[in-house]
Amino acid sequence: MSARARQPGQVGAPGRQSLRPRSGPAAALAAGAAAACAARAAYAALSRRPPGGDALWTRTNHRGEPVTLLEGPALTLASVAVSAIGPGLAPRTRAALAVAGSGSAAFGGYDDLAGSGSRRGFRGHLGALAQGEVTTGAVKLGGIGVTGLVSAMLLGGSPADVAVNAGLVAGGANLLNLFDLRPGRALKVALASGTLLAAGARTGQPRAGAQPAAGTQPAAGTLPAVAAPLGAVVALLPEDLGERAMLGDAGANAVGALLGVAAAASLSRPARLALLAAITGLTAASEVVSFTAVIERTPALRWLDMLGRRPAPAAPVQGRDDPPPVDPREAGASAAAASP
Repeated sequence: MSARARQPGQVGAPGRQSLRPRSGPAAALAAGAAAACAARAAYAALSRRPPGGDALWTRTNHRGEPVTLLEGPALTLASVAVSAIGPGLAPRTRAALAVAGSGSAAFGGYDDLAGSGSRRGFRGHLGALAQGEVTTGAVKLGGIGVTGLVSAMLLGGSPADVAVNAGLVAGGANLLNLFDLRPGRALKVALASGTLLAAGARTGQPRAGAQPAAGTQPAAGTLPAVAAPLGAVVALLPEDLGERAMLGDAGANAVGALLGVAAAASLSRPARLALLAAITGLTAASEVVSFTAVIERTPALRWLDMLGRRPAPAAPVQGRDDPPPVDPREAGASAAAASP
């Protein structure tokens, strides 16, 4: 059969093969390196001229030292920009990454800059809604939910796939933010999650005659999908560990959402369902169990959590509330900014 005689969409047709995104470890490494450079450049530019001024983005940590929230916007800008032009991604995946990253960052940034920090977690925000109070956190949760749904619709698939993928994007955004309670912790979780996601993907093209699951790209697309956010994470991790900057809701929500898109675009339906169940379970557990307490009680997790971090101060900073919050993340970024 000649190439012209093949049916449209038949596996093996030249036109079909030319439309399939191709990438490998080298291309993913290049995308990660580009995102790392872009993240450092964006962070430097934003630090020189912070939108709205330094005070808007500055918080005081447990040492009495200033930290900036500009890490989150810089990481998001780099991740979304490189994902938009990097190799190996289908147009639908690029669009989903752009919507998930920018949308989650926008709603998270709104909570960072306008929130009071008085209500935390699903229970706190939903309880406030029940009393007629619309918190910035509730707006963020609703906005990230819509962002996840739009991202999932861009990826395509059946209604069931769209529902699962929306949960992965929104749930990933929220869950990573729950780990942003100590310097570097959320970024380490993102690195581990993205690495496991990439390692679990099959390399090479699907076997002859095989079709990707509904709503997914071929599994080889995982590497380029996670390359940009992980590259940006690596570039800005020293700033976070050094307590010069923090992700804030903008950064944590964005990275979690980007990893959610990568999972939604590459994993099989059973794997996505299992991952969504795990995200849901951890989110529910966070309402009654302190992740920090679990980490502190587990030697291996505590070692990983402290890796690269500065030692804790020997005594509380004078002039602060007693006891002071361990980190502005713990009490709410805006609440920390408002404290004397």
